[in-house]
Amino acid sequence: MDMRARPYRSVLYIPGSKDRALEKARTLPIDAIIFDLEDAVAPGEKIAARDTLKAALQTSYGNRTRIVRINGLDTEWGEDDAKAVQNMDCDAILLPKVETTAQLDALAALCDKPIWAMMETPRGMLAAAELASHPKLMGMVMGTNDLAKELNSRFRPDRLPMMPGIGLCLLAAKAYDVIIVDGVYNAFKDAEGLKAECDQGRDMGMDGKTLIHPAQVDVANDAFAPSEVEVDLARRQIAAFEEAEAAGQGVAVVDGKIVENLHVVTARKMLGKAEAIAAMAE
Repeated sequence: MDMRARPYRSVLYIPGSKDRALEKARTLPIDAIIFDLEDAVAPGEKIAARDTLKAALQTSYGNRTRIVRINGLDTEWGEDDAKAVQNMDCDAILLPKVETTAQLDALAALCDKPIWAMMETPRGMLAAAELASHPKLMGMVMGTNDLAKELNSRFRPDRLPMMPGIGLCLLAAKAYDVIIVDGVYNAFKDAEGLKAECDQGRDMGMDGKTLIHPAQVDVANDAFAPSEVEVDLARRQIAAFEEAEAAGQGVAVVDGKIVENLHVVTARKMLGKAEAIAAMAE
């Protein structure tokens, strides 16, 4: 399946150095995994983690998208991480704190896997459109913890202080057909707060949510999947519009609302996502 056509409702971070976590991830109903060689791995374990992760990836993770986050290229581990990922059975490589296309060029010279970018600094936000236009970039991951630190902002449930930055990345991703997933929700036992933040991200147009704990998976999957009501409406919109077109008309009416071609495009995209989610469960 093409990477852009896959679902990304739930994207779980897994430490690349922990055999038990790597094995457990195979059993979870997640759409994608970020195998982390950066923050989740202690400095003394980083080199060994490459071999641990490479061995784990030799066993199937099913339909789940496999993304490996390396250390920054400005660290002592980054370049060797990128070279190691080149020989791993994964779908993409994720670079932290991306701020310039030169960073993406440098990574592409070391590893020819599709690139994802961590968007977590003010400079990264301001460069979002340029980064999204890079031919190797396939996805963006919002790093909202680091962004909050850089902004020196206070926590608010509505995330208002970081909305300008999130909005810039979202616009860039949609302009260049790049996948974009929202940042993590730190209170992993707070299902209600997680749901509210997932709903906010979904309403904005995010493709899914990055997660830090398996307990968060079901909430994210539900929030970012088309509901039965939405799927039913999409089918009725398509059918009504096709009937109107056959009659030589340019618009249809469903539930008292006008349906034009743009609504049908959205409806078909939603049905495609529902089908891709169904395929994940097979």
